[in-house]
Amino acid sequence: MDIVVKGRKTEVPERFRKHVAEKLKLEKIQKLDGKVISLDVEVSKEPNPRQADRCDRVEITLRSRGPVIRAEASANDPYAALDLAAEKLDARLRKQHDKRHTRRGARRLTAAEVPDHVPGAATLNGNGHAVPDEQSDGVPTKKIGSLEVKGEGPLVVREKTHVASPMSLDQALYEMELVGHDFYLFVDSETKEPSVVYRRHAYDYGVIHLSTDPMVTQAQPPSAGGTLGG
Repeated sequence: MDIVVKGRKTEVPERFRKHVAEKLKLEKIQKLDGKVISLDVEVSKEPNPRQADRCDRVEITLRSRGPVIRAEASANDPYAALDLAAEKLDARLRKQHDKRHTRRGARRLTAAEVPDHVPGAATLNGNGHAVPDEQSDGVPTKKIGSLEVKGEGPLVVREKTHVASPMSLDQALYEMELVGHDFYLFVDSETKEPSVVYRRHAYDYGVIHLSTDPMVTQAQPPSAGGTLGG
């Protein structure tokens, strides 16, 4: 496998091509992902003088039998941008490698071991049927499809909270491809509002943006306290 280096609206000097080969060690990459098909490096330049501190942009695209992994960075020269992008690529490759290693090394649990390892898992009796679970307050919990209902309600579903750094739409697409999901929830770096990118037909993508309704934020509830005049 060779590294393909190309420029977009800019010339790529031979010195930079050699630096790419030295920076992106194929042996190291193939140790982390032995199914690499291609590795492309694209260099572009931003002509806007206001963006002189990040005028050079390098995007690395690694294609293998798994999800496409991309890493990009911008700096005031292509060599610094390549170093930053290479660090991102290495981190994402290690993340993928560790995920595969964890899945491969994990053993399957027996039915009797599941309640001890999976919080909220149903306990089975000798006939293989779920044993009704009584909560500490004496209210029974029952299963309705894939949901749990405590007493007469409300529905109790699993909640997850993730810490997210604001990112661009392109970065969110890259992250979605990296984890191999059909959608990705992120905080838009421009609007600072939550957004979702999702996969449509073929290679098309969609994006849903959420914005705060100003009418709702302005409608504050009346104060519960106050001062009584004498």
